[in-house]
Amino acid sequence: MKNTKKKADNPGHAANQAGFTLIEIMVVVVILSILAAFVVPKIMDRPEQARLIKAQQDIRTLENALRMYKLDNLYYPSTDQGLQALVEKPDTEPLPRKWAKEGYIDRLADDPWGNPYLYLQPGVHGSFDIFSLGPDGQSDTDDDLGNWNLD
Repeated sequence: MKNTKKKADNPGHAANQAGFTLIEIMVVVVILSILAAFVVPKIMDRPEQARLIKAQQDIRTLENALRMYKLDNLYYPSTDQGLQALVEKPDTEPLPRKWAKEGYIDRLADDPWGNPYLYLQPGVHGSFDIFSLGPDGQSDTDDDLGNWNLD
């Protein structure tokens, strides 16, 4: 009877030992580093773009809630009543006639940069202005975002 045992079946045989050499590992690390150098800058720019889109969506949501408020009450909340009038029934003039029991939004969220959304009625740009001061939190800068410049 012949010995049909293959060399690969022999645990002591050199062909059975698997692994990577230091050179192979270093080549892979260099390739991954080169790829990361091109990909990471593109990915790192996305969070700011996501914050901008979130702010635009929030402003549109607040804009729609204000329109519902006006449909029920025939006018927008005053600047003094602010956006809080969409969450809680105002107790200052002008008092809403038919304020929705459940409110118009669940809660007021801050903008993606941690600042409250601002509201003016009448607005500088229309019937009302809803806006965020943007990443720098400063008014009258190029990065301010309002319902008048969402496009």
